[in-house]
Amino acid sequence: MAGHHKEKVMLDEVRHNEILQELYIKELRSQKLYTQYHVNPLRKVHTITRKPMSWHDNLEEPADDRFLNVIHHTAQVPRKKYPETQTENQEYGWFSEPLVNPERDDARLNHFKVYNDITLYKAKLWSLGEDDRHK
Repeated sequence: MAGHHKEKVMLDEVRHNEILQELYIKELRSQKLYTQYHVNPLRKVHTITRKPMSWHDNLEEPADDRFLNVIHHTAQVPRKKYPETQTENQEYGWFSEPLVNPERDDARLNHFKVYNDITLYKAKLWSLGEDDRHK
């Protein structure tokens, strides 16, 4: 019945020690100490690869020149790798050199801001935060 609770019987230390001793003896009977290890012949053997960045694993291997050339080639920018564009997106900016020599003295191509007295006055007002541009 749910209403009946069994009271816990408080064991003395001697009885508690006897129970632990029995458990310990049962555990020792089922234990077996293995000193020699071997591979299970019924399981598939999985090879473990070496660590790629380990310095002592890579000492005996010579450098592969072809692999290094491929790595250096892939690290280059597309303009150095290919003579022409490979995709349509590469066409934008492929020829990045300016068509006209950018001379700063030529007034036909360079339209700098020129301030007169009144434009200099208004530019100073606007830089101070006064916003009356629409008046």
